[in-house]
Amino acid sequence: MVEMTENAPAGQAGKKDAGKGHHHGVPFAEAFRVWLRVAALSFGGPAGQIAVMHRIIVDEKRWIGEHRFLHALNYCMLLPGPEAQQLAVYIGWLMHRTWGGLVAGVLFVLPGFLSILALSYIYAAYGSVGIVAGLFFGLKAAVLAVVVQAVIRIGGRALRNRVMLALAAAAFIAIFFFHVPFPLIVLSAAIAGYLGGRLGLEAFSPGGGHKAAGGPVLSDADSALGEGIPDHARPNLAWSLGISAALLALWLVPVAALYLVLGPGDVFSQIGLFFSKMAVVTFGGAYAALAYVAQEAVQHFGWLKPGEMLDGLGMAETTPGPLIMVLQFVGFMGAFRNPGSLDPMLAATLAAVLTTWVTFVPCFLWIFLGAPFIEKLRGNVALAGAMSAITAAVVGVILNLAIWFGLHTLFAEVASVNFGSLRLDIPVLQSAVPAAMALSAAAAIAIFRFKTSVITTLMACAIAGMLWTLAMG
Repeated sequence: MVEMTENAPAGQAGKKDAGKGHHHGVPFAEAFRVWLRVAALSFGGPAGQIAVMHRIIVDEKRWIGEHRFLHALNYCMLLPGPEAQQLAVYIGWLMHRTWGGLVAGVLFVLPGFLSILALSYIYAAYGSVGIVAGLFFGLKAAVLAVVVQAVIRIGGRALRNRVMLALAAAAFIAIFFFHVPFPLIVLSAAIAGYLGGRLGLEAFSPGGGHKAAGGPVLSDADSALGEGIPDHARPNLAWSLGISAALLALWLVPVAALYLVLGPGDVFSQIGLFFSKMAVVTFGGAYAALAYVAQEAVQHFGWLKPGEMLDGLGMAETTPGPLIMVLQFVGFMGAFRNPGSLDPMLAATLAAVLTTWVTFVPCFLWIFLGAPFIEKLRGNVALAGAMSAITAAVVGVILNLAIWFGLHTLFAEVASVNFGSLRLDIPVLQSAVPAAMALSAAAAIAIFRFKTSVITTLMACAIAGMLWTLAMG
């Protein structure tokens, strides 16, 4: 049951009940409307989504203070999966218990899910025809500049010393030249960082982080929730185990049922298992995960062609919600091309739902299981060292993604050259695509020189791509 008190003004209620915390005077119906608004405005990747959430939840609604917001965000940064969506779950749970977290998390995903599903229908039906092909051609070229921006932004924050630079370089070499699986890179970095943290090495100590926007800082004491810990947010092992068992069942029982009924070779069994694995190892957000997803979806499963991953990322960039929603498109196309006895569009729709389910149900599990113990987690020096190392390795993986995207965007053909265990992808120079190069260069100038927003740049390139297609006849 959700307990709410609507009598006192928000700020006064927060101060009066600082020790209890949940008598904040924010009705559940108002929270529902606010989370729907946050979801509708969540463009621009995790940085943009966190900024929107901060502006609405902290600056405008004054539900929680600056320190509590950053405290929650830092915890979410430690977890696999989309940190912005998990932050919404955390704040929703903090304000209105379990139902608050569920509503905030589901609403954060819903607009993006519906948008990408609609775009996937169009892509599957008309993706290689005329003006629609031009739209995605333009998006693909612009996304290259966005990925490069991500490398610079994340690298500037994570690579703060020579050890972190070395970890990023090692990760890049491992995945680009030797095609080492992304989970193995994450595990190796985590072990190195954990040991460095345990030994007290300064290079592995946490540093940097997100900075709030300028202006007055809202203290926790002046917020609706107050500075105390709500009763329901205190560690309760029985509740944590109970909610975790329920979420584990919701996550894994459907996957196991598909595997047992349909067999390991069925596309739905493969989608359930593959994206469940991705939900556990996707540290560093969508850009980091895509390098591994692209490798498996294109080369192993044959769900996508190389350039189609870029089309999916373009969809995720131009719609609200987490960028990891691009996985929904991958699942959609995988089942569309391997529908079995089902109608291709029906199979693709079911696969999109399955992919989204196994991607986001674990996010609720991580928050509900760990949030009450957040202070202990944040005080663990070894864990902080492991996550610092993972973040550095992720930069190398994202650099690999940028190069991979660049090769398949700017050139129609890419050849693989093997030197023993080393494999190098080399572009066929005669297959260069001048229009893609021009659009990518224009997008880079817009983003880096004129500081144009990502959404504006993507939309402009999409229009340019359609016009170019029409002009070419």
